[in-house]
Amino acid sequence: MKQSYTKEQRYRVTQKVTLVGSIVNLILAFAQIVGGLLAQSQALIADGFHTLSDLVTDFVVLIAAKMASKDPDDDHPYGHERIETIATVVLGLALSGVAVGIALSAIQRLLNPETLMQPSQLAILLALFGILCKEGLYHYTLRAGEKVNSRLLKANALHHRSDAISSVIVAIGVTASVVFSIPWLDALAAIAVATLIFYMGAKLILDSAMELVDTAWDSDKVEAMQNTIAGITGVQSVHMLRTRKMSNNVLVDVHIQVAPHISVSEGHHIAETVMTEIHQEYDEVSDIVVHIDPEDDETAAPSKDLADRTSILSQITTAFASVDLTFLPSDVTLHYLDGKIEIEINLDQKPSSEQVSNITKSCDKITDVRSIRISHTQ
Repeated sequence: MKQSYTKEQRYRVTQKVTLVGSIVNLILAFAQIVGGLLAQSQALIADGFHTLSDLVTDFVVLIAAKMASKDPDDDHPYGHERIETIATVVLGLALSGVAVGIALSAIQRLLNPETLMQPSQLAILLALFGILCKEGLYHYTLRAGEKVNSRLLKANALHHRSDAISSVIVAIGVTASVVFSIPWLDALAAIAVATLIFYMGAKLILDSAMELVDTAWDSDKVEAMQNTIAGITGVQSVHMLRTRKMSNNVLVDVHIQVAPHISVSEGHHIAETVMTEIHQEYDEVSDIVVHIDPEDDETAAPSKDLADRTSILSQITTAFASVDLTFLPSDVTLHYLDGKIEIEINLDQKPSSEQVSNITKSCDKITDVRSIRISHTQ
């Protein structure tokens, strides 16, 4: 089982990783843009501005991680993790926007050949330096994201990987342009970079949007969870198991069927056992609501329109008064099952057979009553 981290611990890890990434990106962006101008490489300059945009997204990650680490409050009883999801959408939009800008600039140069640049060998060295930096940041960030199970860090790691891939394309395009003295190869490399960046951005947006509309957890994990719950003592069946993702967390709602005549406290104990087992088995589950059913409410007749306890007790009182017997409300147990009511009455004194017969006949006339059972402690 993976180690669990508190929100504060996750934020500190995110803060450290993001600050390291910001420093590396600042140095790399300066080297790529200035070096690209000196080496006459549009692809390298485009990659430099792409790296510069990473600084903005790094700050978005920091702010989102800080806000998402807050504890639940009255306005946000489920916590603030959705902020990470929104921040991931922002990362995707930033990537997509940068991609469109790079592509338009490169296409404009292709349409105007006189504006094309002829890169020098310095551009090749800078492109290789970019690959080294970005791939290093990818592995560093991904390890941290997996360690604390942060979807935001994993998304940022994917961002770094897209940067590394774009730098590979830049290196190929620049090298080909230098070796064969074909300026438009550099521009084509810039367009290829833009295409990959746009794809990464669109994927982040789509994945986060699916989370915002409460997409279910992975089907194999949901099935495994259902089997875990079904194996708990006291659980007769499991139905209406629903899950939804919220950033790194999973919220669960489930109906479990228990024996219909057990006490409320025993049913509650079974529910507590289910919650404990699921929290121990799945670190991602942050909240689980267990609904106790005495029957499968997907197939049984509904009981919501049956008479309530006050009405039933009033009618029972009349029946008991007719045979000169009394009872306490606590002596009566009602079972609402399959659209009918079963009544159990436990008296302190032993009634006569005639009294029992008369009470039973009177109670049988009560609407929707299936059966009545009278017992005594004496």
